[in-house]
Amino acid sequence: MQNNEIIKPHISEKASNSRGNFTYVFKAEKSSNKISIKKAVENKYKVSVESVRILNTKPKARRRGNIVGQKQGFKKAIVTLKSGSEIKEL
Repeated sequence: MQNNEIIKPHISEKASNSRGNFTYVFKAEKSSNKISIKKAVENKYKVSVESVRILNTKPKARRRGNIVGQKQGFKKAIVTLKSGSEIKEL
């Protein structure tokens, strides 16, 4: 098992509001799956994970004057903890 399945917490207004429901959002490696993300969160933060949902965000087109490019897409993992568990470091 790799320890780098989760890259970092994904901080947004929607993710911050969902913490009251024992839900946390992380950016994950493209090659990771639900089982490896669950194990990585449990090992890193010492909590019990109830479920993991994954979604792939698409790259977004960005433009700055005549220069056209893309913002890189990423895999997002939505982790729900068992009630009573919380991650204090976030």
